[in-house]
Amino acid sequence: MNRRRTALAGVLALTAGAALAGCSSDGAPDLKVVGAYLPQPVSDMAAGFLVVQNSGDAGDRLTSVTSPLSDDVTIHETKNQKMREVSSFEVPANGELDLERGGNHIMFMKLKQKLKQGEKVSVELHFEKAGLITVDLPVKETTHNPKKQ
Repeated sequence: MNRRRTALAGVLALTAGAALAGCSSDGAPDLKVVGAYLPQPVSDMAAGFLVVQNSGDAGDRLTSVTSPLSDDVTIHETKNQKMREVSSFEVPANGELDLERGGNHIMFMKLKQKLKQGEKVSVELHFEKAGLITVDLPVKETTHNPKKQ
């Protein structure tokens, strides 16, 4: 009976060790969102901007964005001054994804409410590996552009 318990304890210890090794930070994305904002919309659509920093050793992908502000939230890239919807954005290992004015961004269509400066818009960023990250985008003046300050 003691041998069984010892063997069972050994198996459990090995299993727990393997599970913990799978949770280590090695080879995993480590995401942080900074600089988030949404310029005050002048129509029933808006754009959101932010930077996703990845200090991890593995890349990730932003696959979608959801928000109570709109049922139609998409991600867009801008190339050669043309905007088009994309299915995902790469977040490189030890790098960042920059969603900025004139470039890649989040699009909110058919807004459910009028927004005023000082309010915050909650968004859920869905990542392939890191899962869900919820962020508040402060509503800034229509012309706000931190890159030009």
